[in-house]
Order: sequence, then structure tokens, then C-alpha cells
Amino acid sequence: MNKKIDISNWNRKEHFEFFSSFDEPFFGIVAEVDCTKAYIQAKENKHSFFAYYLYRSLQAVNEVEEFKTRISGNDVVVFDEIHAAATIGREDGTFGFSFVHFTSEFKNFQEALKEEVKKVQESTGIRLNEDAIRLDAIHFSTIPWQSFTGLTHSRNFKFQDSTPKITFGKMFLRDGKKIMPVAVNVHHGLVDAFHVSKFLDVFQALMDE
Repeated sequence: MNKKIDISNWNRKEHFEFFSSFDEPFFGIVAEVDCTKAYIQAKENKHSFFAYYLYRSLQAVNEVEEFKTRISGNDVVVFDEIHAAATIGREDGTFGFSFVHFTSEFKNFQEALKEEVKKVQESTGIRLNEDAIRLDAIHFSTIPWQSFTGLTHSRNFKFQDSTPKITFGKMFLRDGKKIMPVAVNVHHGLVDAFHVSKFLDVFQALMDE
């Protein structure tokens, strides 16, 4: 069940009020994730590597409460489960939004993602619907053509936004290891660098399983 936070007794009350008053309350961290074991695991089992690392990252999100916390009107809510709202590319160079429910079984997640990818590729436009703007989601995107060491996002400051944004870059080889840059952008009123690091640690551990 979703949990409403009592802001008046919250240990983040001052942090939340301070950063929420900013014109731009989001900050971002770019890190590197070792994908060597996860890539081998995916290929040996004939899984989509994209589906595999998206699933693992979503697992990590659901283990860190701060990544499940959102601003909803005047309230702060911790959602019970967080799902994937990912951009999916098309052959014509455009992209569309998708939505996939989190599930404990990778097989089910991969099948649902496959169906969403098909729907996006058979459609046109951005597919901005109610699922794309749900609060109980993470905004995922992938830049498979380019590695990066920094990343910014387009933002509409007229729209209340507290949803974390996670972006994956092009994987590259370093000392025989497959490395992927990962950018994490979060609302500082809800999430600190400590929590981003916690998410990245959990994500790396899951990728190493």
C-alpha cells in the first residue's frame, strides 16, 4: 500500500522545503556500471540485453525507498511499487513512450516489454498518454549511439515533476570489461547523492549476479 509521509515529522522536512523552493530542484550524477557478467548472462540465455539491464535497474529502484518517493500535489507519497516508463526508438529515428509494470519474474517483464516495443514501433508520434506521466514510474531512456560523462534533461518548470530519470549510454570496452555509463537525475528535496549511490550499488550487485 502507498504511504503518505507526515512532512511535519519527516527527517527530511527542511531538506524538502529548501530544495523544493528552487527553480531547478533536480541534480544529476553520471556513473559507470560494469556489465560484463550481466551481458554474458543475457546472451547465454538468449535474452535481450536491453530488457535485462532495464529489469535489473528497476529491481534496484524498488529496493531504495527514496527512488519510490514522489510529490503529489501538496503531499509526499512513497509508492509500493515503481514501474518502467521508457523511451523506445524507431527505425525512422523518432521515439515513443512505453510503460511496463514491474514484476518479480524477468520472463514476464521481458514479454511485456516486447509487446510495448512492438506497439511503439507500429505507431507514430510520442505516445504521451496517462501511463507515460504516472507518478509510480521511473523515466528511463537509452542513448545506444554514444557514451557520455555528463547529461542534462529538457524540463517544463510549469509542470510539477519529482520523478527520477535514469539514462543508459553506449557500452564500451575497458581492460576487457564491458562498461556502461548511467546518468541518474533526481529531485534533491527527496533524494540525496547518498541515495543515488545506494541505488547504483544495488544495481551493480544485481548486474553481477
